[in-house]
Amino acid sequence: MEPLPLSRAFTWLEPGPVALITTHDGTRPNIMTITWTMVLDFGADFAITTGPWNHSWAALTTRRECVIAIPGADFLDVAVGIGTCSGRDTDKFARFGLTALPAGRVSAPLIEECLANIECRVVEVLEPYGIVVLKGVAAHHDPLRAERRMLHAVGDGTFIADGARFDRRDAMREKLPGGL
Repeated sequence: MEPLPLSRAFTWLEPGPVALITTHDGTRPNIMTITWTMVLDFGADFAITTGPWNHSWAALTTRRECVIAIPGADFLDVAVGIGTCSGRDTDKFARFGLTALPAGRVSAPLIEECLANIECRVVEVLEPYGIVVLKGVAAHHDPLRAERRMLHAVGDGTFIADGARFDRRDAMREKLPGGL
């Protein structure tokens, strides 16, 4: 083992899926790219990390709802593009040719081109850390989408796409929630 600068330690934990978070401020929808996500339990409780530097922060913390949309690996350049421009002056749905679909339980839209969309309500905001705790209220997926791999940000401007999938459900059956 070699020493690793502590400032780079996060790159070993960050590679969760790249997510596109949609919000609606009451006037128009917006999208931000998030790479800091966390599953809190086997239910539909999640957390994301963001802050007031993101234009979506105001809509997220005042309207207290969003959609977590999971893009496929073929959306790398779209996800990076969304994350490098601001909704203050850009209609990201139009700029990136994305289709906003109405959600059933929140005002933020689903993104039709994504693998999955999870409608969420904000449960708590831990402002000093920029952590937003979310409760999923509905979920949707596209089982026919050809590209099934997800993207993972390493945190240094590089990304990983999912590779081979290994099935160990039988060995883990007693530890998994019912229905999986």
